[in-house]
Amino acid sequence: MHHAVKAEIITIGDEILFGHIVDTNTQWIGNELTAAGILPVRKTSVGDRAGDILTALKQAMEACEVVIVTGGLGPTKDDITKQVLCAFFETELAIHEEALAEVTAFFRHRGREMIESNRLQAALPRSCTYLANHWGTAPGMWFERDGKVLVSLPGVPFEMKNLMTEAVLPRLQAHFTLPVILHKTIRTVGIGESFLAERVSAWEDTLPEGVRLAYLPSFSGVKLRLTAYGEDRPQLMALLEEQVARVLPLIDTFVYGYDNTDIEEVIGNLLKAGKATLAVAESCTGGFVSYRTTTIPGASIYFMGGVISYSNAVKMRVLEVPEATLMTHGAVSEQTARAMAEGVRKHLDTTYGIATTGVAGPGGGTAEKPVGTVWIACAGPAGTTARLLKLGTLREVNIELTAMHVLNLLRETLLRDRQESR
Repeated sequence: MHHAVKAEIITIGDEILFGHIVDTNTQWIGNELTAAGILPVRKTSVGDRAGDILTALKQAMEACEVVIVTGGLGPTKDDITKQVLCAFFETELAIHEEALAEVTAFFRHRGREMIESNRLQAALPRSCTYLANHWGTAPGMWFERDGKVLVSLPGVPFEMKNLMTEAVLPRLQAHFTLPVILHKTIRTVGIGESFLAERVSAWEDTLPEGVRLAYLPSFSGVKLRLTAYGEDRPQLMALLEEQVARVLPLIDTFVYGYDNTDIEEVIGNLLKAGKATLAVAESCTGGFVSYRTTTIPGASIYFMGGVISYSNAVKMRVLEVPEATLMTHGAVSEQTARAMAEGVRKHLDTTYGIATTGVAGPGGGTAEKPVGTVWIACAGPAGTTARLLKLGTLREVNIELTAMHVLNLLRETLLRDRQESR
């Protein structure tokens, strides 16, 4: 079997550490490296300090065969990556003529003046291999030492992704003899991580050598990620599918999809298959359920619209929730959730209507209905189903979880109705 080629990803910039921007580069690079057969084992984030960057480079090159560095390549004084790379590889900066021509053409094409700091973008460490950046002014740089590779790329995601795809990944695949690394992800909802682990424990204990299991919990449910290592891609794919078939009978009621399939896409496919339509009535989620539903291209085929009935007045006037229901049971109640789902279904003339109403927090709770008390409902041709959620005290978390639960209630209803119609 091929030796696993390990990789570390290093991000450079105070803005990441200070939380001013979100590091999306590491996730994307990790996914692409894995697909190419390179195993990411660590990520490091350092600020704009030469000593910290040098330490990170030294540790990464000692531990891994591949090091991908992003950030710190701009024209301003805080961008010091090239200078640090010169110190690390014991070389010096020099104007690279091809890089200079690219930068010059970049500014000319945009009708902008090129000042001295922009010209210095073409100053590269002498020992690097130049990687042309056709999407920006900071070139990529490829270094080799003792059979290992370090690549420095711009931090701008658009530029980094294009350089990785067109230049870096093909070079890495040519430089190393790489194994095959495959992932298969089972996406579940409605069951906690510990309960899921208990259900699949016996199956997990019998996983074959070369197959690893990871539990990935999130607001959208728990994902079971199977990873297989080997040399024969078709054989590994068959092995993963065999393991999925073995575990599915244990958890099938909680499984809604695989790999990158979100629950919104599953619901959309079910609605389209049944030629059904959907309307949404939201209180505590404030439009988040509608937003998630419409992230799927083509959602206009089945999503007719929604009502954000945050006040009782809107619940009564638009959704026709009876005043007596609100006075007797309150806005956060099974009766109100049912009336909201039925009201939006009626007024928007759809096959299904779903609703959310609850105490998202952090304030507004009572002894009878503490923060995190949420009712959801789904109205359809076969009647209305309501469900009580008892969540926590964090507002954003409650909104995310409520949206996932009501979408899952809709999914379960669609599957039940389809089964009963057969």
